[in-house]
Amino acid sequence: MNPLPSPSDDRPEIVVVPHTHWDREWYLPFQRFRMGLVRMLDDVLSAMDEDPAYRFTMDGQLAAVEDYLEIRPARRGDVARFVAEGRFAVGPWLILSDEFLCSGETLIRNLEYGMRGSAALGGAMRVGYLPDQFGHCAQMPQILASAGLREACLWRGVPAHVDRDAFVWTGADGTAVTTRYLPGGYGNAVALLSGPPEGLPDRVAAFASSMDGWRSGGPLLAMYGADHSAPSREITRAGLRVATLGEFMDAAAGTHDGDLPRVTGELRSHARANILPGVISARVGLKQAMARAERVLTRYAEPLSALWLSDRTASARLLDLAWRRVIACSGHDSVTGCGADDTAQQVAARIAEAEQIGQAVVDLVGSSLAASAGKNSVVVVNPSPFERSGLVLADLPERSAVLVAADGRAAPVQRLEHAPTLLDETVMDDLARLLGRVHERELFGHEIVSWALERPGEGGGGVFTVTVSRHASGAYAYEDLRQAILHAGPGPWTVRTLAEPVVTVAAHVTVPPLGRAVLTARGPVFGGPRAGLPGAVLDGEQDAATLDNGLLRVQVAADGTLSLRSAEGVEVHGVGRVAHGGDVGDTYNYAPPPLDRVRDVPVHVSVEQVHAGPLVSVLDVVRTYEWPADGHSTSQVTTDVRTRVELRAGEPYARCEVSFDVGCRDHRIRWHAPLPAAADESFAEGQLAVVRRGLTAEGGGGEEPVPTFPAESFVAAGGLAVLLDHVSEYELVGARVPQVAEELALTLVRSVGLLSGNRNPHRDEPAGPQVATPAAQCPGPFSTRFAVLPYSGTWHEAELPRLAEEFRHELLAVPGSGPSAAASERRGLMITGDGVMMAALRERDGWLEIRLVAEHPVATEAVIHGGFTGARLADALGSPAAPLDVAEGSVRLPLRPFEIATVQVSWL
Repeated sequence: MNPLPSPSDDRPEIVVVPHTHWDREWYLPFQRFRMGLVRMLDDVLSAMDEDPAYRFTMDGQLAAVEDYLEIRPARRGDVARFVAEGRFAVGPWLILSDEFLCSGETLIRNLEYGMRGSAALGGAMRVGYLPDQFGHCAQMPQILASAGLREACLWRGVPAHVDRDAFVWTGADGTAVTTRYLPGGYGNAVALLSGPPEGLPDRVAAFASSMDGWRSGGPLLAMYGADHSAPSREITRAGLRVATLGEFMDAAAGTHDGDLPRVTGELRSHARANILPGVISARVGLKQAMARAERVLTRYAEPLSALWLSDRTASARLLDLAWRRVIACSGHDSVTGCGADDTAQQVAARIAEAEQIGQAVVDLVGSSLAASAGKNSVVVVNPSPFERSGLVLADLPERSAVLVAADGRAAPVQRLEHAPTLLDETVMDDLARLLGRVHERELFGHEIVSWALERPGEGGGGVFTVTVSRHASGAYAYEDLRQAILHAGPGPWTVRTLAEPVVTVAAHVTVPPLGRAVLTARGPVFGGPRAGLPGAVLDGEQDAATLDNGLLRVQVAADGTLSLRSAEGVEVHGVGRVAHGGDVGDTYNYAPPPLDRVRDVPVHVSVEQVHAGPLVSVLDVVRTYEWPADGHSTSQVTTDVRTRVELRAGEPYARCEVSFDVGCRDHRIRWHAPLPAAADESFAEGQLAVVRRGLTAEGGGGEEPVPTFPAESFVAAGGLAVLLDHVSEYELVGARVPQVAEELALTLVRSVGLLSGNRNPHRDEPAGPQVATPAAQCPGPFSTRFAVLPYSGTWHEAELPRLAEEFRHELLAVPGSGPSAAASERRGLMITGDGVMMAALRERDGWLEIRLVAEHPVATEAVIHGGFTGARLADALGSPAAPLDVAEGSVRLPLRPFEIATVQVSWL
């Protein structure tokens, strides 16, 4: 082998990092990829056994190592030994998440699980390694720093003005981390050993030359590895310095020449690499499922368990199981929907299981709360850390359809519908068969109240009627019923099961912060005290196409779109235009057909009134469209798009649920809303920040820079806001004047048939193998929900974070099941402060841990009230950081704009 050139002033030292990037699931499902993982890590561990100089860096995610050890548990000791020796770098993440398709809290838990699991193997790599995510969120620097990681290393999303291999990345709150950029990607030196040994010096020189223009000082980083493969063990005999990524970052620290380029906020530039933005809208059902699972875990199961359960041993284990599934499904080839159909199916199943586990914990808490209240009561729980007034639904006996609060006042209610009273009618020759349906007092899920026997005349047969109730009261003896049946005589008998009349009501209730209120069902009492209606109630005298609650007026136009007018006079017309266009792209990138004809005019519109005030009014708007079956066919698919518009008392926004059957292929359906004022920027909430974006995206990296962006809980522009149920794709469009937009477009469904197309008009190179994905056409029933409101002022003056909090987190109502009404109103802790939002609340080691974020553009102060005896700050991993003063049971904490804070409190 020819000798390698020695480092000099002209030839910087090259440090080679042997590594792999392992997609746990992608074009193959998880278990099929895992067998390759086992072979790869077997090879790596064998090389490390044989050669003490060999180093290996996993791709930042611990999960792949855990996947391996499930199959090879006997190798755990070897892995731990190599990690402890500093030769095998694991962590710091559990999974390489897509940073825009999960919540900020999920990102933090991902890091927590990864760091904790890596510590059990000997220690985590102290680098925020993010090699293959499709862009990076604005809060990532703060999340890394809060876990003690002050350096990052990444590839995608870096803007064009970064012209060196290192830069300073500043997050939304001002936290900065030194970041190593990977020109050419995480496999920039994969070809070093490809070719004859005598050609190695030339290949090394060629690599050094390709990096010359990027060098910021110190050694050059040569990432020697690729997807799903082990680096050659020959690398240690090539005469090059071999290191883990952590060792390289330590060696490069402080070697930068001059000032480094600076980048602030999210990294979503297409200039240096593809960021594949179409994954935001691919297989949108996965995004909806992820949001539901995250919501039930972080805002219901965990906090309710911490606040209301005395024995949390079962719930703690269940929550751990659920979190592991959510984190696993947040992977950049999982929730993104850019994998094979088999992969997407398994991701959906795991997310659903996580949601079900979380709901099981909520059910456990609900049972405890229900047992503390009488059967004629409803316990209402507030998941928010501030007082909430809102609607809950309750099924009440017709005879006692009045709900009374603890102060004796009747709550405002609106009757919505009656439940059927005839549950079953069956003819039986032998009435004794009825006993097989009865389980002590239960029949058809109800409790038996009484029974009656009628004989129309002489001879056999008659009518046997059983009356049941959801919660029966009064004396009952199974033996009495049994004897009545056995002595009834010969049939035929008509057996009727009748339910006591039940009415579903909407009740307006005020619940203390993170607390509960108890409402008791009673018969009407004339002249008794009544709670006042909320300040803004619905006008029941409006025409059938108008809703008005004093805060917002909604009118349905002839074409089925909505006109909105706020109490401040902000007005907008034509809201909710549905536009259908073609898509010849794939799961990674939207691409319109050469001659795209957008269809947005319905052939028929109908409006039906469902409910009419005073607490809630609902309209069903059905628009019928004729849409092309696909981009190649002349056949049309008749599609009814139903928009259920709901306006509740006290809410300044209109709730919308849009549903239809997806019967077309290779298309995109978007919901459009004109802006009250033309805009050149949008503000989108996501991952614990509110990000300002312009009308364009920076291009240059071989991908069409389509300015579609993700938003998690709301997007706002030009005086119009949409409150979101899940991460959604949006774009500002309709500019008649350059650099100004007049409409907001929200992607409802994007249907494609390929994982990655070899020829995509919006991308130069494939993003993966060309695999057919018929399920990514998203055929069948589809439904989504959001809310829309016009507003005045800025997004924070309109308190959009708080409105989104209320829209996304309904009050929880649990029917009482106890013998008496023992429960009373109870207040939990309360959090105040401009823009201060609660991201999570849980029990940790005897402390109550609260994650806060200041979603506010200027400094603010959080005040946590709750009668605490002690308080302290903690880092993102839960380790105590600094004590906090407690005054009169409350804690005050100054916060920078968009600062994330973890506070642990103790109370009696």
